Amino acid sequence: MEALAKWLQESPGAVVFTGAGMSTESGLPDFRSQTGLWRGNDPQKLASTQAMRSNRESFVEFYRMRIEGLCSCKPHAGHEILAKWEQRGLLAGIITQNVDGFHQRAGSRAVAQLHGTLTTVSCIRCRKSYPSERYLQEEGSQCECGGFVRPDVVLFGEALPQSQIDLAVEWTERAPLLIVLGSSLTVSPANWFPQRAKENGARLVIVNQEPTPLDGWADLVVHDVKIGELLSRTEQWLHR
Repeated sequence: MEALAKWLQESPGAVVFTGAGMSTESGLPDFRSQTGLWRGNDPQKLASTQAMRSNRESFVEFYRMRIEGLCSCKPHAGHEILAKWEQRGLLAGIITQNVDGFHQRAGSRAVAQLHGTLTTVSCIRCRKSYPSERYLQEEGSQCECGGFVRPDVVLFGEALPQSQIDLAVEWTERAPLLIVLGSSLTVSPANWFPQRAKENGARLVIVNQEPTPLDGWADLVVHDVKIGELLSRTEQWLHR
């Protein structure tokens, strides 16, 4: 934690990359673990463009379940510390794979959401947007115009939002320090950002419960400390 605190002080404008491990500490499930959302489920039948078209009842039921889970959880101390670091100029931005909106709820403003957000839903016909709680209503998946309302997440079969990728690339290219929190870094573009930052001379820190394919690239790897605890301890070092 002392090394991370020192690097943050030496390198204002750091970038944080967060994955599912950041959210599981708030009580949200991940996707591919033994208790993850995809265990026993085919994501193509629940969370794809095909499911939205031809398996709509299961599609709506799945996202109602996810939104209910979201409403029962909240950001943890780690989310709040990242927001404070942004306010103090230590962070340039957060790139996230998560769709829970917890970074914004904790106070972060510079957030690139690679997979969209589950905090809002919108009509595929008229594009009207609603808070995601609408989906929990009996007719919540029907818009006032009669169109179908869907979550504003990236579904299987859809491209990632180019505006968010462009923002993430811009931050990565300039980052003096990139901190990965809770991502396995096994898929693209998640594994691209740490590699690109490192190639540009940035320090790389990886915090994840399991080893990642990019651990050998990192200047610091942490597997045995929870994210919230690590950030809290780093914050304490910053105030010494």
